[in-house]
Amino acid sequence: MVLFIMKVLVTGFAGFIGFHLCERLLSAGHDVIGVDNLNPYYDVNLKLDRLFQLRLLSNRSTGNLVPVIGCIEDEELVNNTFRKHAPEFVVNLAAQAGVRYSLESPHTYIESNVLAFTNILEACRHNPVKHLVYASSSSVYGGNTSLPFRETDVVDNPVSLYAATKKSNELMAHTYSHLFGIPTTGLRFFTVYGPWGRPDMALFLFTKSILEGSPIQVFNNGQMTRDFTYVMDIVESIERLIPTIPSSNCAHDSVNPVPSSSWAPYKIFNIGNSSPVPLMKYIQSIEAVLEKKAILNLMPMQPGDIQATAADTSALDAWIGYKPATTVPEGVKNFVEWYRSYYKV
Repeated sequence: MVLFIMKVLVTGFAGFIGFHLCERLLSAGHDVIGVDNLNPYYDVNLKLDRLFQLRLLSNRSTGNLVPVIGCIEDEELVNNTFRKHAPEFVVNLAAQAGVRYSLESPHTYIESNVLAFTNILEACRHNPVKHLVYASSSSVYGGNTSLPFRETDVVDNPVSLYAATKKSNELMAHTYSHLFGIPTTGLRFFTVYGPWGRPDMALFLFTKSILEGSPIQVFNNGQMTRDFTYVMDIVESIERLIPTIPSSNCAHDSVNPVPSSSWAPYKIFNIGNSSPVPLMKYIQSIEAVLEKKAILNLMPMQPGDIQATAADTSALDAWIGYKPATTVPEGVKNFVEWYRSYYKV
């Protein structure tokens, strides 16, 4: 039962996480204004199919979907969308994703992740938005090697431009929280996977190649560990965080500050499974579901990659009473079932 109806603007709504979040919000009866430019970084047909699913859901649920096709780099489009639809809450998931692609197309990351986020912040400043939730990334931990990663860790050593743009988003959000009193919450996602996932992500690539009998690229000779996080755990966390609005932290210590909160209405949270899995074990989980062995092409570490991630999510649990816990075998099974159905394999 929905206690109150929210009007939520979701950028990147035809993307992987955005699609699942909008599904959840619409099913719960909330109204969604979705903004997406449907860019061709990966298969646009997948994005269009997600959009089609959301339209169907909107037609049969009490929640209403208003799709807006366009770039949030376009200041006029952003301002017009806020003025016309007056969202109470904003979830910014639109971004240029991918660590390796940032080596090839750096300007795209500045435009999509920095300029576009400035437009969102300015729109929140000039409209009565109750809470801005935005995607950061576990990549901000960069060169840190002390595990698990905690929000109180210093994150001043990014190893990719993608990570640097996400760190800049956190700094920009804090500035607007301080100057204009806009409540903001940044979310450091840890290796998200699941049905309707991105074709450039490991699970998608591995599943496709194993089924085709093609080799899979295994970086750092397989000596990698990731805190794989199932997409519906991400969505559950975001849904709970949207109406949980941060306030100023009166206990903030300006002599010994921590990066995850301040005197401003500002929060940062890890969203991860807190159960890091070696890459080779992850591959074995895929092989088990597919009942087929992978052909491994062992490769060196790639520029911008980090060897291991692990999330401490105790702050998230304390804030919203939720801890992601979907196991890798369960999540992989759900993805493979979707993949076989979607691609009729």
